[in-house]
Amino acid sequence: MPHGHKHGHHHHVDPGAGDMRVALAVGVNLLLTVAQVVGGVLAGSLALIADALHNFSDAISLVIAFGARRIARRPSDEAMTFGYGRVEVVAALINYTTLIVIGVYLVYEAVMRFFEPEEVAGWTVVIIATIALAVDLITAALTFALSKESMNIRAAFLHNVADALGSVAVIVAGTLILLFDWRLIDPLATLLIAGYILWQAFAEIGGVIRILMLGSPPDIETGAVIRRMEAVEGVANVHHAHFWQMSEHDSALDAHLAIDSGAWGHADDIKARVKTMLSEEFGIGHSTLEMECSIHACKSPQRIGDDGHD
Repeated sequence: MPHGHKHGHHHHVDPGAGDMRVALAVGVNLLLTVAQVVGGVLAGSLALIADALHNFSDAISLVIAFGARRIARRPSDEAMTFGYGRVEVVAALINYTTLIVIGVYLVYEAVMRFFEPEEVAGWTVVIIATIALAVDLITAALTFALSKESMNIRAAFLHNVADALGSVAVIVAGTLILLFDWRLIDPLATLLIAGYILWQAFAEIGGVIRILMLGSPPDIETGAVIRRMEAVEGVANVHHAHFWQMSEHDSALDAHLAIDSGAWGHADDIKARVKTMLSEEFGIGHSTLEMECSIHACKSPQRIGDDGHD
C-alpha cells in the first residue's frame, strides 16, 4: 500500500545534530542583527535597521521552532497524556501567522512606495543585502534537511527563504537603481516577494490547522480504511470511527468494532488482526478499538464520529 512508506524516513536527522544546526542558525542570525543595527546607526540608514529587524524575526522564528522541537521530545505525563509532540504544530501555526502578517505588511509598503518612490542609497544597500543573503543561505542550508520532515522547522525555513528572496530583490533593485536610477523596481520586487511569501504560507497553514482541528490524516481515505476493516473476517461492521493526527507523522483512530455473533470467542484475535492491518497498510500506529457483539451493538450507530449519545 502507498501509505506505509512515509513512516520509515522521517527520523533520519539525529535529534542532537538537528538541534545543533538550528542553534547555529539562530546564532548566525542574531550576530547579523547586531551588526546591521550598529551599521545602520553609524551609516544613518533606516533601511539597514529595518533589515536588521527582519533578520531578528528570522532568529525569533528559529528560536520558536527550536524550543518547540526540544519540548516535543518530552515523555507523556499526567497533564499531557498524549505527550508534547503537538507543540511543534502550534509553533508552525505561530510562524506561518507571522509570515502572513509580514507578507501583508510588505504589500502595503510596496503599494505606498509606488505613489512616493523613495531615495535608495544604492551601494550601502547592495553591500549589506549581500551579507544578509549569505547569512540567509547559511541558515537555509542548516535547516533544509530538517524542513522536509517537520512542519515546525519548515515554517522557520520559509521565514529564511522569504528573507533571502528579499535580499536578492534588494541587490537587484540596488544595482538597477545605481545603473539606471530605476526606482520603481524596489516596490515591484517587494510585491513579488510578498506574493511568494503569502502563497507559500497559505499553502502550508491549512495542513497545520487541520491537525489542530483534529482533522483526519490527509493521506488516508477514511471510507477506504473503514471498508478494509470491515473486510477482516469476523467483523460485522465498524461505527463511531474517529481519525486524527496526533502529530505530523502519527495517525490515530478509535472506533467501535462489532464482531459477528458466532465469532465472539475469537474477538481478541480479530482485534489483533485489524490493528496489524491498520498499522501495515495505512500507517495508523495508534488505534483504540471498542469491541461489541453485533447482537448487542449500538442501536442505529453513526458510521463516522458520534453525537455523544450511545
